[in-house]
Amino acid sequence: MPTSRRTKVAVLQMNSGPDLAANLAVVDWLVKAAAEDHAELIVLPECFALLGPEDAKLGIAEALPAGGPVLARCAALARETHTELILGGFWEKASDARHVRNSCVHLSADGEVRAVYRKIHLFDVDLPDGTKLTESESVEPGTEVVTTDTAFGKLGLSVCYDLRFPELYRRLVDQGAIALAVPAAFTLTTGKDHWHVLLRARAVESQSYVLAAAQTGTHFGSRASYGHALIVDPWGTVLAECGEGEGFATAWLDPEVVKRVRGSLPSLAHRRLR
Repeated sequence: MPTSRRTKVAVLQMNSGPDLAANLAVVDWLVKAAAEDHAELIVLPECFALLGPEDAKLGIAEALPAGGPVLARCAALARETHTELILGGFWEKASDARHVRNSCVHLSADGEVRAVYRKIHLFDVDLPDGTKLTESESVEPGTEVVTTDTAFGKLGLSVCYDLRFPELYRRLVDQGAIALAVPAAFTLTTGKDHWHVLLRARAVESQSYVLAAAQTGTHFGSRASYGHALIVDPWGTVLAECGEGEGFATAWLDPEVVKRVRGSLPSLAHRRLR
C-alpha cells in the first residue's frame, strides 16, 4: 500500500439505536455521501451497528476476521465506494458467551480486514446525572496496542473511553502512528466538558491528527451522547466538526504537516520518561 500521501478523510456522526437494520441503513447513506465528497478513509463511531440494552449486542456479535452479516455488509460497502472503513465499535464475539469485545476494525477498500483493535479501557461509572454504565459486565477488554497502515501513513486505533489514557497514545506514536482514530459514544454529561479538551490534548501531545467519529442524541431510555464528531490537526486546531444531528465532517491529512510540527517543536524527541 502506498504511504505518506495527502489524503481526504471523514468522520461520521450517528444516532444509533436498538434497530440494527435502521442503523446500517444510516451507515450506507453516510459512507456513500462521504465517498461522493472524495473521502478515501471513513471512520464510523462506536456502537455504529447497535446502541441499545447491554444484552442486545450479544445477539449480533460476530467472530473476527471471518465475520457475519454485519461485517459482510460493511465489506461490500467498502468495495462499492472504494473507501477504507474504520468500523469504530464492532461487536465481536469474545472468549465466552456472556461477553463481547468492543473492537475497532480497519477494512481495506477491497473489503478485507487489515487490523483489529479490542478496546482496552472499559467504561464503568456512576455519573452525577444518575447515568450508570458498567461496560465490563458485558465486554471483555483487549490487551494489545494496534496501528494499521493507510494511504497517509500509520493510524493508531482506539475506542471512546481510551481517550482518557494518554499512555495508550504514546504507545501508538512509538509504533509510528501519525494519526489517531477515536470513535466514540461519549456521554452528554462528560462530553460537554471534556470531549474537545481531551481530543485536542491528545493531538497536541502526540503531534498527530485525531479522527473522532461520534454518536449523538438520545438512543434508548435516557442514554444520550454528546456528538461533535471532529478532526484535529497535530497543532491542536479543529479542522472540521459536525453540527447537530447525523452527518459527517471531512478534512485533508497531510503527513508533511506532521513532520513539520514534530520538527519545529520536538517534544516527542525530548521525552525523558518511558
